[in-house]
Amino acid sequence: MTLSRRGLLGAGLAMPFAARAETFAGSYAPKAEAIADGVWMVRGADAPIAFDNGGMIANSAIIATEAGAVLFDPGVSLEDGKALGALARQVSGKPVARVYVSHLHPDHALGAAAFDPAIVHALPATRADLERDGEGFSDAMYRLLADWMKGTHVVLPLGDVSEGEVQFGGRTLRLLALKGHSSGDLALLDVRSGTLLAGDLVFHDRAPSTPHADLAQWRLALDRLKTTPHALLLPGHGPLDRDGSAIAQTRDWIDWVEATLTQAVADGLDMTEAGDLPIPPRFAVLKAARYEFQRSVSHFYPALEARELPKL
Repeated sequence: MTLSRRGLLGAGLAMPFAARAETFAGSYAPKAEAIADGVWMVRGADAPIAFDNGGMIANSAIIATEAGAVLFDPGVSLEDGKALGALARQVSGKPVARVYVSHLHPDHALGAAAFDPAIVHALPATRADLERDGEGFSDAMYRLLADWMKGTHVVLPLGDVSEGEVQFGGRTLRLLALKGHSSGDLALLDVRSGTLLAGDLVFHDRAPSTPHADLAQWRLALDRLKTTPHALLLPGHGPLDRDGSAIAQTRDWIDWVEATLTQAVADGLDMTEAGDLPIPPRFAVLKAARYEFQRSVSHFYPALEARELPKL
């Protein structure tokens, strides 16, 4: 008998999680909140990915159209995607007819396994990112989330999205091809309602994550979102933003992280010392602040040291 890598991984998981697998009864129960005419938000947990939350930490959006529901970000796993699809049918009265994946990260992308690949769309850069990293992300999620991930496989989006407006089912969707949080960050404006779906370019009352970030490009993307007229904004993580504060909050955090870590390198701190630096009181409202700051140290510190320290 020949075992695939996923088969071997599944066998490995079966031993440490055998007792839990027999009694595992977890199920996703996403809830839709109407935020505009024909638009619903589905809130993820304001926490890191963990077994206790099934990895359902990213926000998703559902838009009703005459041709079927549009789902923006299909979740972390096959079952998460299925639950979001069922919810979309329930609230919109039609099945999901189009799925948009905002970027490569697994909490936003791997739920595409629940849908026909022919309806899953993303930027070309996002498809390329998932071609490169998708299996690695999937393996990591299987190790972390175990039973929640059963049956999940990597579905590559078509990679056919480009900047501009599209008409779908009687609605005009303005697609913004951006980057900064990753090499391909899709934002979507529902023109009728003025709802801007920002993906992980914007975090609200939750510290931004930075594993693939280019902070200079991220600032340019935030400038673009700020100057895009909209009535409300759904961030990739955190509560709905109705007053425009989330874009500024996200910029403030990434600016502080970059300045603080650059100074830490100049002061000769090692990575552990840098990760223990105090977080300003203005960020006390941000969930997972210490967790994400320490992750950012690991993401940025080696390059900052190479750039800032003299060569001996």
